[in-house]
Amino acid sequence: MADYQRELNQIVAELNRASSRETTGKVPSSSAALSELLELAVQQDSSDILLVSGAPAALRRRGKMCVVPGAALTDADIQRLVLPLLTPGEYATLQKEKSVDLAFDSGSTGRFRANVHYQRGTLACCIRLLPRTIPTLEDLHLPDTLDRLANLRQGLVLVTGPTGCGKTSTLAALVDRINDRRECHIVTIEEPVEYVHANRSAIIEQIEVGRDTPAFLNSLRSILRQSPDVILIGEMRDPETIATALTAAETGHLVLSTLHTNDTAQAVSRILDVFPSSHQSQIRLQLSLALSAVIAQQLVPSVDGKSRYPALEIMMATDAVRNLIRQGQDQQLRSQLTIGRAAGMNTMEQSLAELTRSGKISREVALSHGYRVDDLRGLLAV
Repeated sequence: MADYQRELNQIVAELNRASSRETTGKVPSSSAALSELLELAVQQDSSDILLVSGAPAALRRRGKMCVVPGAALTDADIQRLVLPLLTPGEYATLQKEKSVDLAFDSGSTGRFRANVHYQRGTLACCIRLLPRTIPTLEDLHLPDTLDRLANLRQGLVLVTGPTGCGKTSTLAALVDRINDRRECHIVTIEEPVEYVHANRSAIIEQIEVGRDTPAFLNSLRSILRQSPDVILIGEMRDPETIATALTAAETGHLVLSTLHTNDTAQAVSRILDVFPSSHQSQIRLQLSLALSAVIAQQLVPSVDGKSRYPALEIMMATDAVRNLIRQGQDQQLRSQLTIGRAAGMNTMEQSLAELTRSGKISREVALSHGYRVDDLRGLLAV
């Protein structure tokens, strides 16, 4: 324990001294134990690594947590593994905010996203494994409707769902498809940058919050003066960012972003709820004009348990949908999903039923992931 503490003190001292150090974004060569853990996670086809004091390291495989054989980690163990990943700025943020997001590379192992935070007064870390290559829409088993969204020239496209449902991967695949097809300027604002895009047909700039800009809003305001065609905002969190994104979508830009909502209608409510009631009529009008599509997704285990498939609820901004949003009749949006198949729309229950009928997921799994179980039972009985 004394050796760990001495090494930890040396790491902290180095971070505090190296205020002018440029980050490499890579695992330090001395972190052999972390590198081995990352390699194990990749070999086991895991999606996440969890490091919590008082428990062994754990891997999330196909949605389930699996403990790595070995002794329970101490607070000093976790600090020794994780602190070398942080730049001085990230370390300062961790001390101030008690949580920091970052992304890093580990040689040939791959690229990773991490959240370092505190729990019960001790350091903890969750590391997300990112694919080595940007997945295609086909790789992610996403429908043709999303491929058509890549042809849009303006408007707001939202991908919603709980944490870990694949929102970032879906947006990365959309950006990659645009990069294949369109000679344009794409700018992403992310915290942190997860998928690294190479210029092909498009020129792509990737701005990282905390490193290249202090906040989403600061960057978004300046981006509008940088002649972008497509803007990706990692997450719309505050009224100012949402209002600026809506204005950008109204004025000839394609804006892609995410929200944490379970279904498409909730996305409309979530956007409105961040504004005071005195501003909601104006925001409703803007949203009805700017919105192009909302995709709500979740990942569902396959029949064999070896993979997961996306179940998607898709709402396209048809004239009827825009009118309902403008009139404040959000409760009727679902009815448009059920009758809008020709426009590319469907409910979550329709998606789950199709996955079940195709043999990709079981009936039991479908029912456990449905939001309206009675509707889903009716669809499965047909």
